[in-house]
Amino acid sequence: MIDSEEKLKTVVVTGVSSGIGWGVAKVLVSEGFRVFGSVRKSADAVRLQQQLGERFDPLLFDVTDPRGVSESASIVRERLGDSTLFGLVNNIGIAVGGPLLQMSCEDFRRQLEVNLLGNLCVTQAFAPMLGTDQKRNGRPGRIVNISSIGGRIALPFLGPYAASKHALEGLSDSLRRELTAYGIEVIVVRPGGIASAMWDKAEAMDVSQISEIYREPVRRFKRRIVSAGRKGLPPERVGRVVLKALTAPRPKLRYAVVVNPIRNWILPRLLPARVVDRILSAQLGMNRRRRNQRGDSL
Repeated sequence: MIDSEEKLKTVVVTGVSSGIGWGVAKVLVSEGFRVFGSVRKSADAVRLQQQLGERFDPLLFDVTDPRGVSESASIVRERLGDSTLFGLVNNIGIAVGGPLLQMSCEDFRRQLEVNLLGNLCVTQAFAPMLGTDQKRNGRPGRIVNISSIGGRIALPFLGPYAASKHALEGLSDSLRRELTAYGIEVIVVRPGGIASAMWDKAEAMDVSQISEIYREPVRRFKRRIVSAGRKGLPPERVGRVVLKALTAPRPKLRYAVVVNPIRNWILPRLLPARVVDRILSAQLGMNRRRRNQRGDSL
């Protein structure tokens, strides 16, 4: 059983094996929080305990496994005793890429299963510890949902990911309004390009099976997004914003963490959507030539 001071500063973070989750866990541990972080592999649990020290406790579960989520919630509940959980950071997520017309329904379903339903199931499991169980001692905790700038600006060839993050934004709004009854805050953090190993996976994506009309645009898109990602912000920058969201007396409802925010965040939201469409199409080589009624190119 952890002491009462630590009980008040206990946070659960999902998906901490690398990238943003790792950066969040690292920052919170360095600031004196006790962090329970979810991983799917025992090897990652051992590695992270060595890296992050005694204030870090791994939880072995997949967000799509209700039984694993429930068992991990029981572990945290036992450690907390009758105190509230300081925060829950729903970070776990995957990115499924490719043209939507060639996307299998199974792959699309998997995207939503992890990024949306998985985060909801985790929230439901830990909500009593955050304060929906009003018999607990301590102030209500906070929920931080890690969305993406893709939750507001949808790019081509990342349709499943954009759909999941748009949905997570809507879910967060509804959840925030429902949880006012308990005093539990729900805050959204929207990272842009963050430097992590995920860009190696993106670069390795096979485009040979993509239809010819999209093959070269997807290659261009992949080169651009991988290059931008590798030049992105370190994961700890997101960790600092999550720390602010968890501790600020009056947190914002949404935080954006973006490289060059004017170009990558502000302008795309201010420009008319069709202007953004034309810019993206030109960058990716997808502008279709107009035809007259006889079918001749103009």
